[in-house]
Amino acid sequence: MIGRRLVLAGAGVLAAPRILRAQSPLRVGDQRGNARAVMEASGQLAGFGDRLAWSEFPAAAPLVEALNAGAIDTGLVGDAPFTFGAAAGVPIKAIAATRENRGGLAIIVPKESPVQSLADLKGKRIATGRGSIGHQVVLAALEATGLPLDAVQFVFLLPADAKAAYTSGAVEAWATWEPYVSQEEVLSGARIVVSGQGITPGLGFQAARTDAIAARRPELAEFVRRLAAARQWANANAPGYARTWSGLMNVPANVAQRWFERAQTRVVPIDDSVAVDEQKNIDLYTRARLVRQRIEARNLLDPSFNDAVAAGLRGA
Repeated sequence: MIGRRLVLAGAGVLAAPRILRAQSPLRVGDQRGNARAVMEASGQLAGFGDRLAWSEFPAAAPLVEALNAGAIDTGLVGDAPFTFGAAAGVPIKAIAATRENRGGLAIIVPKESPVQSLADLKGKRIATGRGSIGHQVVLAALEATGLPLDAVQFVFLLPADAKAAYTSGAVEAWATWEPYVSQEEVLSGARIVVSGQGITPGLGFQAARTDAIAARRPELAEFVRRLAAARQWANANAPGYARTWSGLMNVPANVAQRWFERAQTRVVPIDDSVAVDEQKNIDLYTRARLVRQRIEARNLLDPSFNDAVAAGLRGA
């Protein structure tokens, strides 16, 4: 009997770390001014925020690296870096999708630049992030205009360095996303040469590690439910949210309002249309030889959180 008690006691001690891990915060990666800002402004962090541990990243690429390293459990990224990461073997699946208008994903040039079209950038340098949605829009634009995928010179940089190179004239153009596009348009008079509207899917993904999906399902479901509700609130209250966001981020409200009204970002379930559009993105990367093996989009998507997304959209 005593021996049995000792075995049970030992089992309890061994189980304790598992209990502690289950009670630890959900580790969420974010890019500046994205999920955390909209959830805070909409009130969706009330009663939930203390169960989250946020990490902020300058772009999607280092966020995906953190997912790969197991430093975070989940994070919101564009379809291009999600694809790039999954193809490289990062153990992630998409548990929800976002859709947005792609007018704010663009190749921009300074207002005094002589460049008027993508053809004018042949042989020129374009700054962007490797595997980013900025990279994606250049590849898609080249294909759409019948130019070879090596018609331009890519200079792969994170956003802060890309902006510095663009501002100094070290590159002729910058392929970037929001809020950088609206910021450059409003504050510096930048011109859009090509946008992603009509040539890119306009997808983003709430990516989660597969081990987190297995171990943290209730928290992940609550997160996507609240994020869906927050995005719906933001689209219905764009001017007010722009004022709140500008205060949080120290960016002029007219920059934020241009971004929000143009993008109309919304959280959507993982459905057949998402799978079709993600496959288009995978195929674009395959043609560009950035993805070397055959990947099926459906193998990267987890629709089991669709009910949580639907609940958020209903305001439940």
